[in-house]
Amino acid sequence: MAVQWQEWVDEVKQFDINDINEGNIGAWPVLVRAALWVLAFVLVLVGGYFYVIADLRVELENAVAKEAKLKTEFEKKAFKAAKLEPLKKQMAEMEEPFGILLGQLPADTEVPGLLEDMTEKAVDNGLEIDSIKLQPERTQEFYIELPIAIEVEGTYHDLAAFVSGIASLPRIVTLHDYKIKTNKQLGTQSMSITAKTYRYKEDDGGSE
Repeated sequence: MAVQWQEWVDEVKQFDINDINEGNIGAWPVLVRAALWVLAFVLVLVGGYFYVIADLRVELENAVAKEAKLKTEFEKKAFKAAKLEPLKKQMAEMEEPFGILLGQLPADTEVPGLLEDMTEKAVDNGLEIDSIKLQPERTQEFYIELPIAIEVEGTYHDLAAFVSGIASLPRIVTLHDYKIKTNKQLGTQSMSITAKTYRYKEDDGGSE
């Protein structure tokens, strides 16, 4: 074996790299051929290693990006879920006052009674009623306005008491467009004013 090894070493020493003939690899020294095969094998291993590693790196980056996206979505949903219960509680707390407000809006059948209440307030405060007339309804997005044109006459004090009485009615009534004229001969004032009450608009096909 030692003799054979020595022969291979001698072949390498006598081998001239300038005499390399790619078409006659079989004539190359054994050690040169062995080194060439080892080098080729190593190159294949290294190339395969980096090829696989590159694919794994891409998969890892995609997995990390997907994880970050899922984490963000989870945090958003968790935040919404955390706010859901307080929101439900808040809505439940609002139902009662909302119901009270709706109860203060007159139904169609209650409008004549509201006109009677206004007439009574005017009479109680010593005013002379020129007219109290219901005007055409005005449909808004969520409710319907019921304007009432009022014309009365009396003293400043009586007019002020009448306005205060209207504002204190159990139904929601707002007052608009004050106009006051003085009658110098009688020493009184005539007032025209628009009172508005409201009806909840239940749907698009509701009363108008």
